[in-house]
Amino acid sequence: MSLKTTITRADILPMDEFVKVRKDKRAEIVGIKKHRRVGVGPFCTFYFENYATMWWQIHEMLFIEKGGENQIADELHAYAPLIPKGTELVCTFMIEVDDAVRRPAVLAQLTNIDQMVVLEFGPHKVRSVPEDDAERNREDGKTSSVHFLRFPFTPEQVAAFRAPGTRVLLAIEHPNYGHIAVMPETTREALAQDFS
Repeated sequence: MSLKTTITRADILPMDEFVKVRKDKRAEIVGIKKHRRVGVGPFCTFYFENYATMWWQIHEMLFIEKGGENQIADELHAYAPLIPKGTELVCTFMIEVDDAVRRPAVLAQLTNIDQMVVLEFGPHKVRSVPEDDAERNREDGKTSSVHFLRFPFTPEQVAAFRAPGTRVLLAIEHPNYGHIAVMPETTREALAQDFS
């Protein structure tokens, strides 16, 4: 099967059809997402997206909000850009602080964190490029708890990342949140499929 890098209106099921396959699709997506999540430090989690995860997200939003045909264009506009185009990885980056009292103070210390994320493997460093759909860092320094990041790869970097057993580090180089995680091999293998 060829790599799907775009989603269009033609990919969206009517809700009555989606309801019939929703339970099975949910189980399938849980299996896919299991190998596309990486936690870094105590608060940050990266959810690497692909066609399947965005197809599911759009359908779930339509199912929950019941906006019908009028909602479809908005959901496609919001989520279609998060599907990797074959030369990049794309993720939803969440800063998850459970304590509601502590959360604003943590976010206030992490301005521009979305520009300080790096994938490192062998001699390669691939820096994050924040999605420019909205400004997620306020003038007072507080950052958003949700960011969307791209990691653009050169062909040489794609080949190195795809090599079985490549040790990949996901690092946050923010002065107030310097943490690194080793990407599990199962995750590297799953993300390697995002390249064409």
